[in-house]
Amino acid sequence: MEDDIYKTITKPTQGELFKDKNSKFYGFAFPVTNEEQIKQHLEAIKKEHYAARHWCYAYQIGTETLQYRANDDGEPNNSAGMPIYGQIQSFEVTNILIIVVRYYGGVKLGVGGLINAYRTGAQLALVASKIIERTINKEFQLQFEYKNMSKVMRILKENDVAITNQKLELDCLLEISVRKNHSSKVFDLFSQFFGVDIKEL
Repeated sequence: MEDDIYKTITKPTQGELFKDKNSKFYGFAFPVTNEEQIKQHLEAIKKEHYAARHWCYAYQIGTETLQYRANDDGEPNNSAGMPIYGQIQSFEVTNILIIVVRYYGGVKLGVGGLINAYRTGAQLALVASKIIERTINKEFQLQFEYKNMSKVMRILKENDVAITNQKLELDCLLEISVRKNHSSKVFDLFSQFFGVDIKEL
């Protein structure tokens, strides 16, 4: 895989069910980019499944610098959070939160049984998710006079660069998003362009 591509999910998947000895495990997956979103999803799931015994989860956020956490929520050490996180790793996804909710069925599963149940709950949530590839991008700002507009637009089009924001007056300001592997080429093109100011955001 190219080093400026990452995989993530597009939208939440709801409650994929795995059963073992009367215990029910529901796997949920959410696209997230920060800890605030993670907290909100956890609170919402705990409210929705207030009668459950455990709400174990793992998440990974970031593209170049990864941040992750695995939480057993009262289950034996490393029997829940890490198996969930293991699935995040094996599907090679990031910017994702997986919560597996357990309703206790009265029979103990043992550590091996728990590992299998939480891993499967996470796996089912991931299989049900739509996983997509995205590029890691760099953001730049271009500043130029209106008369240079058509030349600037041509360079952007030829290099497949997306405009994320624009302010077109006498002086034009464009914010652009460039795939990381192409960013130095695009930066050089505009640096050599007389009358255009480019800076990284």
